[in-house]
Amino acid sequence: MSYVALYRKWRPATFEDVKGQDHIVQTLKNQIVSGRVGHAYLLCGTRGTGKTSIAKIFAKAVNCEQPVDGSPCNICPVCQAIARGSSMNVVEIDAASNNGVENIRDIREQVQYPPTEGRYRVYIIDEVHMLSTGAFNALLKTLEEPPSYVIFILATTEVHKIPVTILSRCQRYDFKRIPAGTIADRLKEVVEGEKLDIQEKALQYLAKAADGAFRDALSLLEQCIAFHFGETLTYEHVLDILGAVDQTIFSRMFRKIAEKKTKDCILLLEEMVIQGRELGQFVNGFIWYLRNLLLLQTAEDGEGLVDMSEENVKQLREDGKLIDGDTLIRYIRVLSELSDRLRSAGQKRILTEIALIKLTKPEMEVNIDSLLERVASLEARLEEGIPVREALGPGMDAYGMGAAGAPQGLSGPVEAKAGMAAAPPAASGQGQVTVPAQMPPRQVELPPAQLEDLELIRNEWGNIVRQMGMSIRPSFRDTIVEPSGDSCLCIVFTDPTAHAIGSRPSVIGSLERFVAEKYGRSLYFKTRRRESGERTDTIYVSEQELKEKIHTDILIEEG
Repeated sequence: MSYVALYRKWRPATFEDVKGQDHIVQTLKNQIVSGRVGHAYLLCGTRGTGKTSIAKIFAKAVNCEQPVDGSPCNICPVCQAIARGSSMNVVEIDAASNNGVENIRDIREQVQYPPTEGRYRVYIIDEVHMLSTGAFNALLKTLEEPPSYVIFILATTEVHKIPVTILSRCQRYDFKRIPAGTIADRLKEVVEGEKLDIQEKALQYLAKAADGAFRDALSLLEQCIAFHFGETLTYEHVLDILGAVDQTIFSRMFRKIAEKKTKDCILLLEEMVIQGRELGQFVNGFIWYLRNLLLLQTAEDGEGLVDMSEENVKQLREDGKLIDGDTLIRYIRVLSELSDRLRSAGQKRILTEIALIKLTKPEMEVNIDSLLERVASLEARLEEGIPVREALGPGMDAYGMGAAGAPQGLSGPVEAKAGMAAAPPAASGQGQVTVPAQMPPRQVELPPAQLEDLELIRNEWGNIVRQMGMSIRPSFRDTIVEPSGDSCLCIVFTDPTAHAIGSRPSVIGSLERFVAEKYGRSLYFKTRRRESGERTDTIYVSEQELKEKIHTDILIEEG
């Protein structure tokens, strides 16, 4: 007898053999037991999740002479004929190659004749989304009012391409991706049945690589067995055959990126290429690695979300201490863009190298998240005592950009500049504002409570900015604070990039919490951009101070 592929040999024969789709299996079994069988079903889901298998089991079950709890017996002549594919009652149609109007017309002519054996004629139309518009229209009437002995089972991986008129005439069942643990358990049964010797770790990796599709898992297993026939299949064998990358490589690459060691990243990539690793799989695996890092940093009980061993979780936590969540999100964005491009790229290695350079050299990008990473890197070096110009590098400013860069560089020590940048006008005692002599500062009266809040924050603004650090310090350069109502202050930005960073809800929320904890004031902050030509030297005073000022300045001359 000729060899039969594993996914065909181990195709489920009863509903009990179907794994990971319990919600669908139980519903169909109940319909068969109660005799409430529908006339049209639509099975939706990704490849290898059991759509065709369930369709065939259902076709046998509704025609079985001795069904057992809704499942076919697989013993009676009808079940055996359907299993062999010789039954005239069950017709399988591949809509990818039979998608014309004439094919549907053939079905309409066939359904006029009742089944020769069993109770139902079952038509299984696979990849039904491939039918032409005319074919769908030809199917409508028959699908809506078929003879009592006809059942249509439509299967598709792209349900969004199915016309609404077809959807409304079918019972729809959505198939889930099968969990890796369920696939691994089923693979163990296959391995035991085939009398194969394979490591547990290798099975777990195959289950994960299948990405929720049991048929893919069996195909990958078969590929590995063929290469190492007669040997014990190890985890290393699986990695070699699939061109995959071990978890430790991701950790090594991540640390090189976090340390900004561009050359080491390129050399590690070259090492993987020489070993025959597939770059698309490496990038996708690295994205998942970074995703797990981000979950452990941000989610409560993150260990339950990453589905990894305790040893790997421990390593992830160590790696997660190297960078913050914003930087991780930038890494994921860059690599996700790379993953999309690799699918149709000819020079995969070059594109991957460029992405690694972007990750290690954030100054090559001009978006906000890369700007935040450059600022954080600069602050870390300054805290180590590195002088400003040495930390910035030759010809670089505080944003890691040259003279041609958009952000304006610093001309003095960062700490001093940060204090001056946040300084209000001279009236607050935190800096000087140059005002033309012919235009004296405008004086505005404030209620006592508002004036007290304003003076507190203005006097402490430099300290607040320095103590909060991170994205607060660089983005709050050249800002002033002005009143904006009861318990509310407005931060006025000059630079549009700084405003985009500083006005984020997370930044404002952190500022409000810091002020509440440090000064015991429940204040709210708003932000706005400074208008062109707008003066920033307004002096805010109380009603009493304004009256005293008026009495002092006004002189009455006698004529």
